[in-house]
Amino acid sequence: MSSRPNVLITGAAAGIGRATALRFLNAGYRVGAFDVDELGLASLAQATASEHLVTGLLDVTDAEAWRSALATFVGPDGTLDVLVNNAGILSSGRFEEIDLRLQQRIVEINVTGVLNGCHTAFDYLARTRGARVINLASASAIYGQPELATYSATKFAVRGLTEALDLEWREHDISVTALWPLFVATAMTDEMHTRSTESLGIRLTADDVAQAVLEAAAAAGKGPVHRAVGLQAKALLSGAQVTPAWALRLLNRYLAAPRSK
Repeated sequence: MSSRPNVLITGAAAGIGRATALRFLNAGYRVGAFDVDELGLASLAQATASEHLVTGLLDVTDAEAWRSALATFVGPDGTLDVLVNNAGILSSGRFEEIDLRLQQRIVEINVTGVLNGCHTAFDYLARTRGARVINLASASAIYGQPELATYSATKFAVRGLTEALDLEWREHDISVTALWPLFVATAMTDEMHTRSTESLGIRLTADDVAQAVLEAAAAAGKGPVHRAVGLQAKALLSGAQVTPAWALRLLNRYLAAPRSK
């Protein structure tokens, strides 16, 4: 087993997850890159050709698959330095027009997937000095976002779970952090057209978020539980801490209003 610190990353075949895997490899970590996208994982492995990269298939909604992935990557009695719960999906549009099964799938991956990861990884994390869990939340967890209602709701759930576990797991020397990017230029947002994206634009890259994940891992147990990514998200998150709910509602209503031609 490698003496390097290790990190397990979900949704690692593309976008933010892939960029994060590359960042951690370059920083000297042994990286477990897991996803349901077998071709994307093969492409990542081919691009790095690193002996410190382990790839594997993982459906984050399946707790048994989590147990198998963890046992394969770190061994049954091993330790886990960092868990990055990145896997997630979204669908934009009016709530009543988005297929219900798709919305249920968003909840299963974005919420149940994070819950499964945290629960099944606990023993590994608890055996590790200064272990870290980094959950990908979103600036859409500041206030419920029109045209992203269910996705926004899932990120509120990630926010709450992160806050609770960071307090609960302190006695085990495990810190839990949520990252809050705004819109990120990945395949997931290529076909996303909402009034909020028209108002605010899509200004972050996958590598911007990956760098923030690496910085959060390096700041284990230090700094805020919630870490905004990018100037826009930092401004929104800071403002939300001092802005009354009615003003947040007005701001989001304005951002979601039709743009004049």
